[in-house]
Amino acid sequence: MKIEKTVNILNRRARFEYEILEEYEAGMVLTGTEIKSLRSSKASIAESFCQFIDGELYIINMMIDEYKLGTFYNHKTKRERKLLLHKKELQKLEKKLKDAGNTIIPLKLYINDKGKAKVLIALGRGKKLFDKRESIKDRENKRNLDRILKKS
Repeated sequence: MKIEKTVNILNRRARFEYEILEEYEAGMVLTGTEIKSLRSSKASIAESFCQFIDGELYIINMMIDEYKLGTFYNHKTKRERKLLLHKKELQKLEKKLKDAGNTIIPLKLYINDKGKAKVLIALGRGKKLFDKRESIKDRENKRNLDRILKKS
C-alpha cells in the first residue's frame, strides 16, 4: 500500500454541471482510518454535496474506502462528515443557500502542507442545458485554437 505525499481528488463534473459563484476552503472531521485511507487516495467526491444540519455544514455522500489494515475500528464508507469553517463563513453560506437554485458542492479534496485534510467547496447554481452547450463550444474552440497555434 503506497501512501502519496500529495493527494488531489477532483470532482470533474462540478464545473460542467454548476456555475461557480464563490469558493471556500474547509477542514473535515475524520477518524483515524479515514485519514489513512484518504492518504492512499481511496476516496471519491463525484456524487457528494453539502448540507446544513442544525446550523453546521456536513458533506454528504462522500465515499472513503475502508482502510485495508483497519480491524473492527474501521469506518463506514459513506457517512456524513462535518466540515469546519469560520462562523461568519457558515452564516454567509447559509444565507446565500436560501436563494433559489443555489447549492454547495465539493470541488477538490486534498491534503495541505501541514498534513490536514481539506475540501475546496463552492457555492454554485445549476446550469441550464444551453449553458452546458456553450461550455462545450468554448472548450472545443479553445482546443482548435491550441491545435492551430501548435502547428504553426
